[in-house]
Amino acid sequence: MGDEGQGQLKSIADLARIAGVSVSTVSRALTGKGALNQGTRERIQALADRHGFRLNVAAQNLRLGRTGAIAVLMPLGHARGQQLSDPFFLTMLGHLADALTDRGYDLLLSRVLPDRDDWLDSFIRTGRTDGVIIIGQSDQGAALTRAAAHYRPLVVWGEDASGADPLTQGPLTVGTDNVAGGRLAAAHLLARGCANFAFFGDIGVPEFAARHAGFAAALPPTQRAAMAIAPGPVTPDASLHAARAFFAAGNRPDGIFAASDVMAISLMTTAQEQGLRVPQDMAVIGFDDIALAQMARPALTTVRQDIGAGAQHLADLLFRRMAGEDTQSVRIAPELIVRESA
Repeated sequence: MGDEGQGQLKSIADLARIAGVSVSTVSRALTGKGALNQGTRERIQALADRHGFRLNVAAQNLRLGRTGAIAVLMPLGHARGQQLSDPFFLTMLGHLADALTDRGYDLLLSRVLPDRDDWLDSFIRTGRTDGVIIIGQSDQGAALTRAAAHYRPLVVWGEDASGADPLTQGPLTVGTDNVAGGRLAAAHLLARGCANFAFFGDIGVPEFAARHAGFAAALPPTQRAAMAIAPGPVTPDASLHAARAFFAAGNRPDGIFAASDVMAISLMTTAQEQGLRVPQDMAVIGFDDIALAQMARPALTTVRQDIGAGAQHLADLLFRRMAGEDTQSVRIAPELIVRESA
């Protein structure tokens, strides 16, 4: 088809007509979403520039009854100081951004400080996105369960608590088998000959509580009863402060399982300040396997959760829910990564 005139076009249909392609092809070319021959994409973009045409994505989505965006929310009920720069969250966010972009969706990111019980219901009512992914339950289990009862395109990264109350249908979840991860950590420390244990983490958080439960269950009864449980803040500065307080109180375990790698690295740093050698005097195991784990000194032994696979499962389950499918929660097997710290 010819390229008549240089004036502005009124609609995407006009651009499709002079380009000799379908409206959907023009849409894919101008949004950069979906499969399209690169030559065709560049030709249509050049035509749009020549005619001063800009695609009104908001109007297009309104006609389609969609927003073209997925919300990724991080509720901070128990740890209000946690930042989006947290290593675990940044890794998860990167994988999620790739998974959503591949499906032609934008990502709307929000760090939420819950100030009322219906904060999630209120967000859903705004209609700003076509679906919601929650990263971490924090202490917001009741809010998540309430929203899940009436809003299907909702998926949560975290501990599957559906079996806790058979009368309550909790949200759809994707997460690591945290209990199994705790067992892996205990078995490794026992195999090293450790006899005096400590768990470092806030057991009010569902994921951390499950890691503690698995760890404790795998210890012999006497050592389980004597195990110290220390609060484990999630931010580096706060976890360093908590670790220093832990050692200042005279605690000297020879085997520590920390609920996150950030906590574990803080413990190793503080132990070395106290003149303790890791792993000779104290073996330390973390959880996550963030990039910093293998760069720590000594390199951190940790329970790895596959964050990339988790992000793909979150996106897959969400879009299947958006398509009206029935789906089940996914639990990912953990893996012990043995390095120098234990």
